[in-house]
Amino acid sequence: MDNDSLPRLRTAVAALPAYVAGRKASGAEVAALASNESHYPPLPGVLDAIAAAATTVNRYPDMGATRLRARLAELNGVGIEEVAVGPGSVGVLSQLVAAVCDAGDDVVFAWRSFEAYPILCQIAGANAVRVPLTSDEGHDLPAMTAAITPRTKAVLLCSPNNPTGTAITLEALAAFLETVPTSVLVVLDEAYREFMAGEQDTVALYREYPNLCLLRTFSKAYGLAGLRVGYAIARPEIAEGLRRTQVPFSVSSVAEAAALAALDAAEEVAARSAAVVAERPRVEAAARDLGWAVPTGEANFFWLRCGDAERERLVAACAAAGVMVRGYAGDGVRVTLADPATNDRVLAVLASFEREDR
Repeated sequence: MDNDSLPRLRTAVAALPAYVAGRKASGAEVAALASNESHYPPLPGVLDAIAAAATTVNRYPDMGATRLRARLAELNGVGIEEVAVGPGSVGVLSQLVAAVCDAGDDVVFAWRSFEAYPILCQIAGANAVRVPLTSDEGHDLPAMTAAITPRTKAVLLCSPNNPTGTAITLEALAAFLETVPTSVLVVLDEAYREFMAGEQDTVALYREYPNLCLLRTFSKAYGLAGLRVGYAIARPEIAEGLRRTQVPFSVSSVAEAAALAALDAAEEVAARSAAVVAERPRVEAAARDLGWAVPTGEANFFWLRCGDAERERLVAACAAAGVMVRGYAGDGVRVTLADPATNDRVLAVLASFEREDR
């Protein structure tokens, strides 16, 4: 058979880089610090909800996740028509790009930022416009404004930024939105919002700027990474577009039940997040004392900027010590924060590591 006559992938898909997930840890003594997962076990109420929902998995879930959307709308003071859900915030973002971008449109985002951004653009046929971070690892908002052209359909802001951990202040966000044409959708990816030292009322900003869309997840602070639930808050027209581009039934009944139970346990979730927030400055300061360039982060991880050769050696040194971390080619290493004892294991590796510039 002539291979030229067989079905082929789209050129854009064939050229896609593989999404690189954090390495999975195996063994009780291995610290899984590569994927920014919660190091806490699932909450008891969540486990109960999962068990109860599992008894009906022979039935399709509610495609609209109506109960969850209604609860999220109530909690955020918006209408249910302004809430859309999907399989994790990356799933919702995929729906967003599909809903607003035609082939050849531009999507502007900082780089380095969340690795899925350029991949989702390429799948949709949109142009990924990368704007370099500032010297202190933050978003260069003036440069992002300058990158907007008549072809731009969306701007993606990851705050706190993955993998550098830096956050955009509410004042800076408002000033940036003033510079963006109202026809351009600004997506604020708030996957790590629960780990910020101070609460940001981004919903108030959303009410003031209707071209703003808030993107959130249950994977991090709520500890539901394995169930895939995320959501967006956007004006009704955009939210409806997200519901139309969602893969049918992509949020399972088990995932919806778990998310609702996690919302019921808000105080426990907040306490767990607060423990990470309290530990973060100690770890960052200790790493700086050891000679590493560590930005002040607002997430459940910290960032080590280093060159490729050093990155490879550091990832290997951590692995040899039973610690799985995430390396980024050309940029550095991201380490998820956990309990103090586990964080100390990481600091011990950093303390014994021989830097190239020493």
